[in-house]
Amino acid sequence: MLVTLPERDGISVAQHLFAQAVIVILYAQRHLRDAMKLLALAFVVLVGMPCAAVAQAVPEIPFESVPHFLKMPPNLYLGEAAGVALNSKGHVFVFSRGNTTGPAYGAGAAQLLEFGPDGTYLREIGHNLYAWSFAHAVRIDKDDNIWAADKGSDMVIKFDPQGRVTMVFGRKQEASDEGTEPLKHPKPPLPPIDGQFRQVTDMAWDEAGNTYISDGYINSRVAKVDKNGKWLKSFGEPGSGPGQLNTPHSIAVDAKGNVYVADRGNRRIQVFDGEGTFLRQMTIDVPFDYAKAAPAIGKKPGIDATGTMSPGAPWAICITPGPHQVLYASDAFPGRIYKMSLDGTVLGVLGRAGKQPKEFGWIHEMACPTENTLFVAELLNWRVQKLILHPDK
Repeated sequence: MLVTLPERDGISVAQHLFAQAVIVILYAQRHLRDAMKLLALAFVVLVGMPCAAVAQAVPEIPFESVPHFLKMPPNLYLGEAAGVALNSKGHVFVFSRGNTTGPAYGAGAAQLLEFGPDGTYLREIGHNLYAWSFAHAVRIDKDDNIWAADKGSDMVIKFDPQGRVTMVFGRKQEASDEGTEPLKHPKPPLPPIDGQFRQVTDMAWDEAGNTYISDGYINSRVAKVDKNGKWLKSFGEPGSGPGQLNTPHSIAVDAKGNVYVADRGNRRIQVFDGEGTFLRQMTIDVPFDYAKAAPAIGKKPGIDATGTMSPGAPWAICITPGPHQVLYASDAFPGRIYKMSLDGTVLGVLGRAGKQPKEFGWIHEMACPTENTLFVAELLNWRVQKLILHPDK
């Protein structure tokens, strides 16, 4: 039976209810579309997000360690292997905390050795050099000049390929000064001084020949000098914000002139342009079995640890030659090496902490002459390993 409902303000109740129902349906549809858009956007962001922002499982890269690669002569030994680098001929340079002289505490510990492509010992460079105090890093520039950073003397030394000193940066404390002593770490640190370093760590170059020097444990900045040694500027300061640094421990430059700084204390890699403008940061968040992981030495870091010993904190970085460049980074715990694209995506992982071949005891510096060949210098194991990667296996 058809019932005629009364009108309300000229509109029947049925019409009014129908209109209200239409409005409710349209409102719900609109918000449903908005919700679906937000869900789709979140999915795209999550899928497109690099490993720097979200933990993702990445493949293990099969690899081998060349047995007994370095052939040491009788009665010559490595100490803690702080640095390793290669020149264009494939010669391997090792900056070791060997040749220790002096008292039990505060003794000098720095020795620079050169080996042939097959690991045969060739020579020592800079025997008893005035700058030698506590070895930290060695690098070779595009002209095969040899550069060494010494944390103890606060100096960077440039040798030509023949081993002659050609340029000196920084200055060590005078032995006769009344106040000569190990550098202190006040908070905040004293203002940095142009041309001087406080526990310098590493160096890298752009195509124009400018040198970028990471400086270091105290100043927490990057210095830039030109090819003639002229001090141009420095950038960065102590802190944890964008562009601030906490122990810039290793440094590399890509083919475009971007500067990658292993900001170890802040557990990240920061990227700057050649003038020091902050571009982006990358973090390494790769899952691992915490229960089975063991530190190379000392107490096991907490699962939520931060700073130098935290998982993914970059101790050493290197960038492969072009045309397709990738970056390698290493941490102390769980003691792995990470292969990364230059945008921060982790492409693969290898190794773990330990003392056996293919295990690592605090990788302090790496050289990556090709995408699948790495040389790693280890502090705790007093050695350099040559690694051959087999990503297609």
